[in-house]
Amino acid sequence: MRLRAVLASLVLLAAAPLARAEAACGPDCMFQAIWEAAAVFPESKRDRLKPVFLDTVALSGDKALLSDWQHRLGRMAAPQPDYPNYARTQAEGVIAEAGWDGFVARARAGQAPFNIGRPEVMAAGARLAPDAATRRRVVETMFDLAGQPRADVRFGANFERGDFGHVLAELSMETCDLAAFDRAAQLTVEPDGLRYAFWRARITGDVAPLVERVRREGVGEETRFVRAAMEGYGAILEFGYCAI
Repeated sequence: MRLRAVLASLVLLAAAPLARAEAACGPDCMFQAIWEAAAVFPESKRDRLKPVFLDTVALSGDKALLSDWQHRLGRMAAPQPDYPNYARTQAEGVIAEAGWDGFVARARAGQAPFNIGRPEVMAAGARLAPDAATRRRVVETMFDLAGQPRADVRFGANFERGDFGHVLAELSMETCDLAAFDRAAQLTVEPDGLRYAFWRARITGDVAPLVERVRREGVGEETRFVRAAMEGYGAILEFGYCAI
């Protein structure tokens, strides 16, 4: 009985970060904040946001919530087309032909297909890695190719740095690696951007502070921040919070 009580307490403690985050602001609360932020836009811009918004709501798996938003927005969510994954196809081809040593060597040299979209093809390779050691090797090669963060990241000599930062942040978010995520975010052109704030919140489990930030950033006619919020929160809905 004593052991059972201890185990039950451990389960409750492990679930606490997720429970706190959801209690503070679940999907209904977050989507309300995002759409309130979009209220500053002209009707034409809101109409263009509706399909993306509903696609993100659908990721929640809450049919009642989706039905409510479909009714409110006056349209139905539609499945996204299944486009071919160019980066994955290219990565698979190199791995099949040259193995992992060849994959890393060609990536470093910038040889085809790494002469176009190298960060994305390498990220696809990292996701295809058969074990943690191979994935870590690819990821560390990506960090090495990205170089150190610089103030001139957008216009610096290493034009790939921002792209490497973005895909590395996404990879780190997927694997719940906070240290790697923070390292990657500093390579991006917008390390404090809303998308990355949501991705970081997936790891920490602390999404509540972003509610007011979403509302606060809703100024002007630039829809980029709303799209960033939807992409960022979409990852939380798709993968759930990390158990840390």
